[in-house]
Amino acid sequence: MPRFEYHSTAPVPERAILVGVDFGKSEWSLDDSMAELGRLAETDGAVVVGSLTQKLDAPIPRTFIGKGKVEEVVSAVRALDADVVIFDDELTPSQQANLEKIVKEPTKIIDRTALILDIFGQHAKTREGRLQVQLAQLTYVLPRLRGMWSHLVGEQTRGGIGSRFGQGESQLEVDRRLIRKRISTLKSELLQLETRRGVQSKARWESGVYRVSLVGYTNAGKSTLLNALTGAGVYARDELFATLDPTTRSLDLEEGRKITLTDTVGFIQKLPTMLVESFKSTLAEVKAADLVLLVCDASDENHDLQIAAVERILGEIGASDIARFIVFNKCDLLDDDARAALEREHPDAQFISALEEKGLRGLMHRIAREASEGDTTLTALIPYGKGLLIKMVHERCQLIHESYGELGITVTVRASARMAATLAPYRVEDELADA
Repeated sequence: MPRFEYHSTAPVPERAILVGVDFGKSEWSLDDSMAELGRLAETDGAVVVGSLTQKLDAPIPRTFIGKGKVEEVVSAVRALDADVVIFDDELTPSQQANLEKIVKEPTKIIDRTALILDIFGQHAKTREGRLQVQLAQLTYVLPRLRGMWSHLVGEQTRGGIGSRFGQGESQLEVDRRLIRKRISTLKSELLQLETRRGVQSKARWESGVYRVSLVGYTNAGKSTLLNALTGAGVYARDELFATLDPTTRSLDLEEGRKITLTDTVGFIQKLPTMLVESFKSTLAEVKAADLVLLVCDASDENHDLQIAAVERILGEIGASDIARFIVFNKCDLLDDDARAALEREHPDAQFISALEEKGLRGLMHRIAREASEGDTTLTALIPYGKGLLIKMVHERCQLIHESYGELGITVTVRASARMAATLAPYRVEDELADA
């Protein structure tokens, strides 16, 4: 027998109870929303041990759910030895505090917003991503500080020496000031990063590179698609919010034009407002795109609701006017009848399987067609000393004809509006070029 008993040091998953309320106003069914909440909890490392639901016309001001349902939650926590209770909707600070008093420690009460923020905190890898998540977390925590110093407030209410100085409130205000100061610092740092990103984006715009952004509901397969098209090697797993930080890769179309493809953070229904605000600098990549590919999981029965959720967020960030089309991914999971029905419903969409690399050639042709929309055919005589411009022509334009003369290189190309403007000083008539 070993002298010492060995104990596993692996973290023990928290046991979670989910709570959802049907107000009869959402496009999503309560069952679907709760199933998604369960996936979020599992992504965050919890084990779902129970689920409770209720129908209400409006939230109960004090506890969000009715008194009887609160008692059910308490009983379920005791019976199932739950570590955390997760609400599918955002709780007010007072509702959360009241529920914590009723359920009692050590069981935690959190809502969908806190859960998503925690997942983002785990998955953010770049400095900008971590700053954005921290800003969102502190914005969420700030109004919920009251009650964290209740032990000091308790001393104050007993009276006696020192009670007149209000230790609890003093500490609370100190924490609030510290958080407000940190929020201000984070906003300043993110503004600097946003400015730098804007300079990079402007440089790409001026270079004439056609920019494509991948957007979509979380777990739709955007990262897998980026990997399939560019070999980017981006982390991709079957979990919600597997990647948060934007990744941009260049890609050559068959016609010779170079484009960039950017993978962005996934969206979700009830995405916390403070996250959208915090990630605006990242989402600026979408706003700066020439084309948006709205990637959707074809096998998810709620794909239309997911598309609507993505469209709504694109509107919130001011990107609703950018050219886009839908790309239904994971079509390998559909049978022939289901795929045919989807194609009838969305005749303008592209249908692919990024995992099995099927339909990608058709997708690339569609991107090339969109990229050449609005192109003009022109002839330009570029002096030999303009090596960078010659390189840009080969990378950014569709080259139709090229010849070398005494004064320079004469090219006939299909060029985008930006490249046509760049080449304007060197444009010549075909007859002159031939001479």
